[in-house]
Amino acid sequence: MGRRDRFFIVITTFNRADYLAGLMESVAALDPAPDAVVVVDNASTDNTAAVIAAARERLAALPSPVALHHQALGTNVGGAGGFSAGVERALSEGAQWMWLMDDDVTAVPGAIGAFGPWMDKYDALVGRRYDPAGKPFFWQHTFSSFLGIHLPVRGDVFAHTNEFPTNVGCFEGMLVHRDAVASAGLPDPRFFITWDDAIYGWLVAQERPVMYVNEFVLHKVREQRTVDLYIRHLNDSSNLSRFYVMRNRGLVAQYLRAHGQFNPMGFAVGTALTAAKELVRLLAVEKTLRGSARLWAGWRASRPILADRQWQPMAKLDL
Repeated sequence: MGRRDRFFIVITTFNRADYLAGLMESVAALDPAPDAVVVVDNASTDNTAAVIAAARERLAALPSPVALHHQALGTNVGGAGGFSAGVERALSEGAQWMWLMDDDVTAVPGAIGAFGPWMDKYDALVGRRYDPAGKPFFWQHTFSSFLGIHLPVRGDVFAHTNEFPTNVGCFEGMLVHRDAVASAGLPDPRFFITWDDAIYGWLVAQERPVMYVNEFVLHKVREQRTVDLYIRHLNDSSNLSRFYVMRNRGLVAQYLRAHGQFNPMGFAVGTALTAAKELVRLLAVEKTLRGSARLWAGWRASRPILADRQWQPMAKLDL
């Protein structure tokens, strides 16, 4: 098997059939094409199943047919659970590479070819994205184990090089080799949403490079209200996300503890910074403080997780 063989796309979707249809059209236009696609349907109640069925027919009719594996889940397990199930399914189907993405993006036609040379060098990659207006989407971060948060990196990281080493992931376009998955384990479904991809990239980076590369591979298509804070962008959010961004601090702490990198004082500062960022998001983007109670509820829910001395990380895989 060649280094670039068995390239799978893994998509998680929930009740966004229109976005998924656009994404699947872009997947069908990829040149070179993927070897297969796994679509995890998180118990959608719209016409997602029909969109997936139509996409399967279209991909099967390509000059070089592309298999589509529909992983229909009985309950909504969030993005984290969806990617965990999707990566597991892709591995069972023989995937060597897994390109992970949400349903509200489209793929740049030459994306797989653009990734190619980097796949020869690294096991974990994050490509660049365009925003809905067609401008570069800001994503350049590093994870601080002292604070337990990822921090934006200022400036043009591609001013003098086309690769930027990071230690954080993003499931809106992260590409991982099966060797990276073996060392990190499956994405942890306990996160449900938020922090799952950041920690997954951090876990991979404990053993191998994670590289942000100067290749535009995706378009973000879902419009969001955004405020530019110069060193980072803040998008609008939801009460569900506000709850889990604080609740999942318990899981972040446990992963840091499992790797001997948990600093209680630093982590407390990081948690306070996380709450402050969410309050700024509410005020600056959503022009309200409604939803702040969900931050407090999430923090309370994080406490038993952090205190659980029986907690175990996701297991490494024997692949």
